[in-house]
Amino acid sequence: MLQGFGLDATSESVYLSVLAEPDSTVADLGLRLDLNEDDVRAALDCLQRLSLLRPSRESPGALCPVSPEIALEALVKHQEAELVRQQNQIAESRAAIAVLAAEYAITRHASGDVLERLADIDAVRERSVQLARDARHEFLSLMPIGAQSAESMTASRSADRQMLERGVDVRALCLDTIDRDPATSGYARRLTRLGGRVRTVPVLPIRMIIVDREVAMVPVDSEHTALGAVLVRGAGMVVAMRTLFDLLWERGRDFGAPRARDRHGLTGQERELLRFLYEGHTDEVVARKLGISTRTCRRITADLMNRLGARSRFQAGAQAAERGWFHYPVPETDVCVDAPSS
Repeated sequence: MLQGFGLDATSESVYLSVLAEPDSTVADLGLRLDLNEDDVRAALDCLQRLSLLRPSRESPGALCPVSPEIALEALVKHQEAELVRQQNQIAESRAAIAVLAAEYAITRHASGDVLERLADIDAVRERSVQLARDARHEFLSLMPIGAQSAESMTASRSADRQMLERGVDVRALCLDTIDRDPATSGYARRLTRLGGRVRTVPVLPIRMIIVDREVAMVPVDSEHTALGAVLVRGAGMVVAMRTLFDLLWERGRDFGAPRARDRHGLTGQERELLRFLYEGHTDEVVARKLGISTRTCRRITADLMNRLGARSRFQAGAQAAERGWFHYPVPETDVCVDAPSS
C-alpha cells in the first residue's frame, strides 16, 4: 500500500505495527512480525529517514510514529516537489534544444525550400508583411526590446488587425522591461486592444517569428538584425522553435500584470541577472540581454550582492546557484517524523 512512497514490504509492516502499538521495542516488533533484529532496525532507519518516525521527546533514545496524515502528506509534497524539479529540468533541456535547433538552422548549408536567406532589413520587412498576410491559424513572435523600429511596429498595426479579424491567434512575447521602450510597449498596448495577447519574460534568447507551425524567421545575427534573416521551413526545425516559444509563453506573465517574487524574494529579472553573473557575463552584456541600462544593471547587481553578503559579482552568482535560486521554486515541507522505541 505504501510502496509508492519508497517503503518496502518490511518497512511498511513495521510502520503499521508501530502505529498500532507505539511503545513497541525492537524485540516486540521482531517477535510480532517474525523478523530478526537487523531487519527491524533497517526498517526503523528507513522509516526515520522518510520522516515516518521521529525521536521521542518524552523517552530519549526511543522513536515514536508520526501520524499518517502528516507524514504521508509531507511525502506526497516531497514527491510533487521532485516532480516539479524534474519537469523544470526537462523544460530547460527542451529550451536548450530549441535554441540550438534555431542556431543550426541559421548556420547549416541547405538547398531547396528548407532555408531562404533574406539579405537585408528591407527584405525582412517585406517578408514579415507577407507572412502576416498569409497566416491562417497563428502568428507568434519573440520581440526583444529594440528588435523592431517604431516605424515597423506602426506599420504592423494594420496587418495585426487583419489577422485578428480572420481569427488568427496573434501572440507576442516581450521582455519584462518593456515599459522602458516606448515603441515596444506601445505596440503591446495596441495589440492587446485589438484582441491579441502579449506576455513578458525576463530574458528572450532570440528574435523570432513563427507562422502556422510551418515557417519561422530568425535573424542571421541576433545582435545586428540589419544583416538580414533566415526563413526556415521543415517540420523538425520549426517544431523545435515552436517548443521554445511554448516554454517561454508558459513562464511569462500577461502584459501589465504585476511582477511576482518567488519564495526567495527574487523577481524573474533578478534571478536571470544572478544566472548571468554566475556565467561570467559583463555588465554590458547582462544589461543588453535584460533590456535595461548598464547603470540599472549595476544597481541591481549591487543590491543582490548586499542581500547575499557577497564580495564579488561571481560570488553572488555562485551563492545563488548553491542555494538553488536558478530553479523553479520547490515547496518545502515543515514536517518532522516519529517512530517506535528500541
